[in-house]
Amino acid sequence: MSFLQALVYFLRESALNLVRSWKVSLLAVLTIAVSLFLSGTFWLAATNLGARVTQWSTEARLVVYVRPDASAEEVTALEALVREPAWVTAVESVSAEQARERFREQLPGLADLVDDLPASLEVGYPLEAATGTGFEPWVDRLRQASATDSVDDDRDWLQQLETVLRLARVVGLVLGAVLLGAAVFTIASVIRLTAYLYRDEISIMRLVGATEFFIRGPFWVEGLLQGLLGGLVALGGLWAVFRLVLKGSDPSLVQSLLSVRFLTPWEAVAMVLLGGFAGFLGDMVSLRRELVAPTEAGP
Repeated sequence: MSFLQALVYFLRESALNLVRSWKVSLLAVLTIAVSLFLSGTFWLAATNLGARVTQWSTEARLVVYVRPDASAEEVTALEALVREPAWVTAVESVSAEQARERFREQLPGLADLVDDLPASLEVGYPLEAATGTGFEPWVDRLRQASATDSVDDDRDWLQQLETVLRLARVVGLVLGAVLLGAAVFTIASVIRLTAYLYRDEISIMRLVGATEFFIRGPFWVEGLLQGLLGGLVALGGLWAVFRLVLKGSDPSLVQSLLSVRFLTPWEAVAMVLLGGFAGFLGDMVSLRRELVAPTEAGP
């Protein structure tokens, strides 16, 4: 029998095993699917959040909030101080009404909780300017200006987001490893159970001279198929959730953070192949010993 013929035989037998033992096979597929779905969710969230952080880093801003009781002269002096450095690329004056309207657009669910917001000056600057020697003294002067209520520097919350991003990646990797380990164990148990159910047929195949490769091949392919099916189910579920987030009726902060992009084709293929690898690894763990001990000779 050629390798191609053997492969066709393996596929046919593994498909039959999946149908015959569909309940335990479904358990293995769902275990893989849940593991990859949760891992993919963490990966997608971390990737989108990282893209947002990179985008915001190139659009760094300094927001100077103006005291409501500041006089016109104080506000004029503050504006002059804001425009003083050469690295300032843009200055936008935002009134209290404009600030409220922006808040309603970005966080509509919390709009009723805010009655009033202060006017502000939004200052744009290149991020590399923050490493200069004159940047921090300039920010301190802005904080000490008589018309200043407070100063919000994007670098503070960008650093916090980067910390959250690193934490999400670590948690995702750890959780993914644990869940994939559980999936490998589940598939190993399913394959071991399937092999036990067909122990008589396996014994007969050994008696007629079948090789271990020919005996184990269908089980290897079965685990591989279970893993690939689990990967496809996880990919489909992740795509459905992503589209659901995009189709949200009201824009939200979560939607803006997590809907930058879906998985790339290579990432999607890697997810499915990772499921197949987990299924095959479960096979190897289950079949590391002989399926059924060879029939001993009678007395």
